[in-house]
Amino acid sequence: MSNIAKAFANGKAFIPFITCGDPDLKTTAAAVREAAKNGADLIELGIPFSDPTAEGPVIEAASIRALRAGTTTDKVFDLVRDLRRDVTVPMVFMTYANVVFSYGTERFCATCREIGIDGIILPDIPYEEKEDFQPTCEKYGLDFISLIAPTSEKRIAMIAKEAKGFLYIVSSLGVTGTRSEITTDLASMVKIVRENTDIPCAIGFGISTPEQAAKMAHIADGVIVGSAVVKLLAEYGVEAPQQIGAYVRQMKDGVRG
Repeated sequence: MSNIAKAFANGKAFIPFITCGDPDLKTTAAAVREAAKNGADLIELGIPFSDPTAEGPVIEAASIRALRAGTTTDKVFDLVRDLRRDVTVPMVFMTYANVVFSYGTERFCATCREIGIDGIILPDIPYEEKEDFQPTCEKYGLDFISLIAPTSEKRIAMIAKEAKGFLYIVSSLGVTGTRSEITTDLASMVKIVRENTDIPCAIGFGISTPEQAAKMAHIADGVIVGSAVVKLLAEYGVEAPQQIGAYVRQMKDGVRG
C-alpha cells in the first residue's frame, strides 16, 4: 500500500493545505504538526509561486507573504526534512510547473523522495501534458496527482483510468476560495471516476465548514480545505498553529459525519 493510500484506509480523509513560509517557516512547521496531531490524514504543502493561476486572493496573498519572507524551494525541502523527524502522515507538494522546471524536474523529484514527500500536484499542467512530469515522478516513487474539474466532462474517464495516488476533484469553476454553496453535480463526476478506477478521490475548492465537509465526504473519499486554513494564518500569524489544530479537529469530525 502506498503512503497516500494509507490516508484513505481508515474512512474518509481530511486534507488541509498550508502555504509554506506564511508568515514564516517556523510557523509552517508548527501548523503542520498541529494539523497532523488533530486528525489530518494527508497534508498538502504549497511551495509559493509568484503567479499561482489556480489560486484565489487568500492563497495568492499567502504566496506573496511567503516569498517576501524569503521562502525558497530549498528552504521548503529543509522544512520537510525537519517535519519527517516526527510527522508520519502522507505529505504532497502543491505548486506550479515553473517551480519544478526551474529547479530541474529530475533534481526536484529526487529530492522529494529523499525528504519523504509522497506526491506532487501541479494544477497548471493539463492531462495532455503530464508526460513532462509523470515518468520522472514514477522513477522516484512519487504519485503525480491528477485534477478533474467540472469542465472535464468526457475527459473524466480518461483521466481517472491513469490516476495515481488520489484524484483531486475541483468542486467549482474558478479559483480557490471559500464558497457559501457548491452547486456542481459532483455525484455524477464521482460516479464516472468510480466506474474507471479504484483510486480514491477527494473534493477541494470552496469547502470551509464542517457541514460542507460532511456533505462532500458523503460523495467522495476525502475533503480538501485550503483557503479557510490559510485565512487563519493571515489572521493569527505566528499564533495560528493552535487555531489550525482546533479547526482541523472540527473539520475531521465533520468528515466523519
